[in-house]
Amino acid sequence: MTTGLRPVEEHDLPFLRRLMSDPDSTGEFQWYGFQNPHHLRRRWEEHGMLGDDGGILIIADGDDRAGFVSWNKQVADRASFYWSMGLIVAPEFRGRGYGTQAQRLIARYLFDHSTVNRIEATTEITNVAEQRALEKAGFTREGVLRGVGFRAGRWHDGVLYSMLRADLES
Repeated sequence: MTTGLRPVEEHDLPFLRRLMSDPDSTGEFQWYGFQNPHHLRRRWEEHGMLGDDGGILIIADGDDRAGFVSWNKQVADRASFYWSMGLIVAPEFRGRGYGTQAQRLIARYLFDHSTVNRIEATTEITNVAEQRALEKAGFTREGVLRGVGFRAGRWHDGVLYSMLRADLES
């Protein structure tokens, strides 16, 4: 497995749409209902899925697309911000370490190309596989977020993870 990250290309848009809108592909913890089918194309045409406030990169294994990572700017205070990141791995690539490797790569990328000191990720408390992947990638579990996410008709508790710039240097 040679996992890397690369920018989204136009031919990736159906793949992204599948991972974001197809309940069989999103996975149990990412299905939030159908989405506007034109939204991704508009974002890609506007800024290629890479902007000052966040972006999306494809998780690639050679020529294969294994999933995607995304990040968004979160304002901490008047003087600083941090990144909130997440990912979806395609069903045919799950359970093979792609998520862990992609989380390491996106953390390194974000620290190398911005001044942030913190990256955080959340997942549902019952998503044990994602919690393991985040911990293997070097993220630290900070605590439980009660009733933080609405999915499948009810509120779910989440788990907050973070990585600081110093965590990569140690």
